[in-house]
Amino acid sequence: MKTTFLAGAILLFHSLSAQESLTKPFKDCHIDGSITLFDYNAKKWISSDIYDSHKPTLPASTFKIINTLIALETGVAKDENHLVKWPGTTDTVKYGYRPDIYHDITMKQAFRLSAGWAYVEMAKEIGKERYEHFLKASHYGNADVSINDPDFWNFGSFAISPANQIEILIGVYEETLPFSKRSFTILKEMMIEEQNDGYTLRAKTGWTRDGGKDTGWWVGYVEKEDNVYFFATRLIKDRKTVNPNFGSCRKTITRKILTGVKILP
Repeated sequence: MKTTFLAGAILLFHSLSAQESLTKPFKDCHIDGSITLFDYNAKKWISSDIYDSHKPTLPASTFKIINTLIALETGVAKDENHLVKWPGTTDTVKYGYRPDIYHDITMKQAFRLSAGWAYVEMAKEIGKERYEHFLKASHYGNADVSINDPDFWNFGSFAISPANQIEILIGVYEETLPFSKRSFTILKEMMIEEQNDGYTLRAKTGWTRDGGKDTGWWVGYVEKEDNVYFFATRLIKDRKTVNPNFGSCRKTITRKILTGVKILP
């Protein structure tokens, strides 16, 4: 399904106080950013900042959503338990020092722990040509994987907007992207963060430090009995600006807003 995010995005709420409820959580976290939502049944968008919703940036680890599909479809990963061998070293300047993830790891574990090095190793096997094919076929971002680095989702000119993130998520939910039913089934199970009698929350975080900026994401969707709601939250700050809550604010902001609009309890 290809959705259209019009320049005058349809708001689900029609008051200044309602719009304030979308922006206040960002102010509370002392961070700039936006949240973009899509109500699947109503086919309506809502955004705290429509211009930011259209601005493309590096996807960081949110790229693991489609990256997982590509790894499965190309056979580089056989299933979610595909074991990625630790290469023995990584660039701690780029990825930070996280000894808890520097060992042989399954793709499912790498997804949930955001072990970027494991997806970089798989990316070397997939190759840029196959990435370009799937990204263009999926209408994912600008499909610019030209940087001389297998980790093009954290560094370089590759970019996707929050609105496009949601279009991709809709394609995952509907299984209309160019991947097999089996690949979607594996991915959807890997994406589950919360599941109970009231809803299922599937999502992925992301954080890149490229270009002197911290760019943080949380994207996903909430399945309820009567509807599905998609979200893409992105935070951006100058790396010189100290904000120890930057990482946690990705989810804090999103949850406050989703609760405020009655998507989450």
